[in-house]
Amino acid sequence: MVLVLFFLPLAFVLSAEASRVLELSDKFLEIRKDSGHWLVMFYAPWCGHCKRLEPVYAHVAQALYRTSINVGKVDCTRFSSLATEFSVRSFPTIKYIRDTEHQTFTGDRTKEEIVSFALRMAGPPIQDIKQSEKLQSLIMSNQLFFLYIGEKEGSLWDSYYYGASKLQPYSFFYAANVGVAKLYSNASQLPSLSVYKEGKQYTYIDTIIESQADFATINESVYKWLNEERFETFQKVTRGNINQILQTKKYIVMAVVEENKLFQISKEMEEFRDRIKAITLKKRDKYHKHFQFGWIGSPELANSIAMSVLPLPYLLVLNSTTNHHYIPEDEPSQLTEEAIDLFLEQIFNQSAPAYGGNSLPVNLYRTYFEARTTLGEMWWGNPVLTTLLFGLPLGFLSLIIYSVCCADIMDAEEEEEQLLHKKEE
Repeated sequence: MVLVLFFLPLAFVLSAEASRVLELSDKFLEIRKDSGHWLVMFYAPWCGHCKRLEPVYAHVAQALYRTSINVGKVDCTRFSSLATEFSVRSFPTIKYIRDTEHQTFTGDRTKEEIVSFALRMAGPPIQDIKQSEKLQSLIMSNQLFFLYIGEKEGSLWDSYYYGASKLQPYSFFYAANVGVAKLYSNASQLPSLSVYKEGKQYTYIDTIIESQADFATINESVYKWLNEERFETFQKVTRGNINQILQTKKYIVMAVVEENKLFQISKEMEEFRDRIKAITLKKRDKYHKHFQFGWIGSPELANSIAMSVLPLPYLLVLNSTTNHHYIPEDEPSQLTEEAIDLFLEQIFNQSAPAYGGNSLPVNLYRTYFEARTTLGEMWWGNPVLTTLLFGLPLGFLSLIIYSVCCADIMDAEEEEEQLLHKKEE
């Protein structure tokens, strides 16, 4: 609180209500190096997404109030220098700022996701667990996290630290000694590296560690494993995390359903999603190396991938490296375990029909489809406003074109009349 009062006349003024979010000015550039850790939202007053995020962001500030993280926001229409300094290109943008370094938040704009991001960035890449009770609490919470057990030296530790430094914005990374972790680990040898998720422990195993391969090779192997395992086996796919999921370089298998505004889905769709999830968890060992499974609650996102309006529920598979997508021939009700096995095998051996991709015609059609979809949503949401936004500019453009054309016709008629008049004389 002393820190807040000290910088109050220089950088920000509290809003009229008792908000924990501090309004920053361009003075922030002068004080940021000496004022600790900051979570900052860059916004524009006219931005609808910014307005929807504002109450969520207020809850984030409240949750982080008693931590070392200061929570602020910047009106980029007033202080454009801040937007330029931090490379802000869209609104809203949330960044974690410490000294001269800043990291952009890319997850879902929920209180839980933003708070977790801030807490990860506030600490070191790897956090030490010094008490077995803390580890037990983490495991009981069903939170996804990575754990290194053993001495902090050697190839595995160095590679783990490298990967944690790169992936810190997205996952929690911990380390513990053998005494702390012995009751909660099934690792057969030390040092060990594991991921805890869905109530289970999955251990990193690779013979290159034992063969003392060069550091670059071990780094690549460990980083690849960390990058792939940082998602649940059956992950919810959203606009906020899909770009991160695509970095696994796997086939992304998605059960497409529709959530309402209360994040609820119909019984039929829930049964379909749960059936796909059960098959996924049952055959994890078979599929996990090449396929990442999940579900989509937003049909618009799935439609954008398929570039068509999909029936619901549906199963959609996306190749994360080529952007090709695959759809099963069977109806959703007929997607048994055997049918899904056959479908995924056909995708993997490249015998299944592929659609989409990254070619220029496909990208042009995708742009057209998304523009048409966006315009349709705007029309159904507010036809009057949509008419004003697009009708008025088109009307003015028509008047301008008409005026130019009419002026040319009138000039031509005047010239003809002058010629006729001269002939008569």
